[in-house]
Amino acid sequence: MRTSTAIVACLIVLAVGGWLVAIVLARLASLTLSLAAALLLAALIMPVARGLRRLHAPPWLAALGGVLSIVVIVAGPLALIGNETVHQWPQLQQGIGQGVDRIREWLLHGPMPISSRRIDAIGGEIRHRITASAPDPAAGASAAAQVAAAAALALLLVFFVLKDGAAMWGWSLRMMPEHLRPRVDAAARAGWDSLVAYVRGTVVIAAVDATGIGIGLVVIGVPLAAPLALLTFIAAFVPIVGAAVAGAAAVIIAFVSKGITAALLVIAVVVGVQQSEGNLLQPLIMGRALRLHPAVILVAVTAGTLLAGIAGAVVAVPITAVAYRVFLTLRAPLPIAAPETDDAETGADAP
Repeated sequence: MRTSTAIVACLIVLAVGGWLVAIVLARLASLTLSLAAALLLAALIMPVARGLRRLHAPPWLAALGGVLSIVVIVAGPLALIGNETVHQWPQLQQGIGQGVDRIREWLLHGPMPISSRRIDAIGGEIRHRITASAPDPAAGASAAAQVAAAAALALLLVFFVLKDGAAMWGWSLRMMPEHLRPRVDAAARAGWDSLVAYVRGTVVIAAVDATGIGIGLVVIGVPLAAPLALLTFIAAFVPIVGAAVAGAAAVIIAFVSKGITAALLVIAVVVGVQQSEGNLLQPLIMGRALRLHPAVILVAVTAGTLLAGIAGAVVAVPITAVAYRVFLTLRAPLPIAAPETDDAETGADAP
């Protein structure tokens, strides 16, 4: 009974502590998202800073090169895709109008016909709900300003992580009791390695998915193939759920613009690419970076979505993977104590 009571008490304390941390992070949502984005981007772009340092660039210049590469990688595709969207929007509007007409005819004369008055009433209700749920202009401007500030803060944090990551970690490690430093250092480095492997592997898989589906959409002749490919790339950062959402969007656009045949072809392309990715690319590229059961991933994505929306869904799996690696490392025996380091030149290898 004493042992059971102690275990329950410890679990309650941990649960309360986790709940309080979640409340604080939710209250500081913008800062929390900036920190998470900074770590993910730093893990992705660190090879750029490392390569510049090998070319004898000073630490600040190598870090600045990494930040600028992020800006170029993000801004370039967005500009190209925005330009293509503007050019193809009239074609898409025409296709959507034709698709709505086809759906209306099917509802009127299909196996379960609906009266035109009922269809008009449903359409009016849908338009009313969309209009009512549209954000207030002032609220939209405020949200846009918050997003821009969070993005600027994330880029600034990436700069400091790339420039002074090792020094900051050495300072943090010295705050620990001396006898715990080797184990904490090993656990943190294992978690960082897991995060780096996850982010880079996800980017490669997302690029392959977006390329395959984008080529299929171009061949079929679906409008907005490039924006849909970008959506596929972004959705790949939400395991399991993201692929379904991106595929559904592509199928809907294909159906309303080109008809049922095009929609079926898009379904075949999406399923083929996703099956190839799941059965070939995931085991080959990810390797041991994740080692989480799909059920665990699904629960993590669901919990992240409920707690923090889309942003929570994106960071839920890497947080779970890092926590799992840290836990395994803390449980395992430590064969060799890892030495401390303050050398900023090793920032590419430090969390």
